[in-house]
Amino acid sequence: MAAPPRVDRREVEFAAIRAQGAGGQNVNKVSNAVHLRFDIRASSLPEAIKERLLATADQRIVSDGVVVIKAQTHRSLPRNQADALARLQALVDAAAEVPVQRRATKPTWSSKQRRLQGKARDAQVKAGRGRVRDF
Repeated sequence: MAAPPRVDRREVEFAAIRAQGAGGQNVNKVSNAVHLRFDIRASSLPEAIKERLLATADQRIVSDGVVVIKAQTHRSLPRNQADALARLQALVDAAAEVPVQRRATKPTWSSKQRRLQGKARDAQVKAGRGRVRDF
């Protein structure tokens, strides 16, 4: 099987933003977090992967077909960019896997018999739970 296509870095937009959460004075003055934007429809990915990406129920994919990923785990901007790019590549890799088509099958004769025997046994148990009657 061929390797999944790599995301072209020229098709990705990065925007440096301030990180949220604890971090003291540094987090308030340095823009180290990253917003990654990737337009699926305008990308050079194969059409089949684009369709599977757009059909994915992922909250990071906005309604107009743009993937938005926020990375803020690291203290440096280049590491956050690399982290966001790796997460985007993981998303594309998951969409590159072709889902296996399910083939409809029928139950075997013996499995049908086992099911019917189990139903008959349960029916006898339930019938025995009735009120006791004098004959």
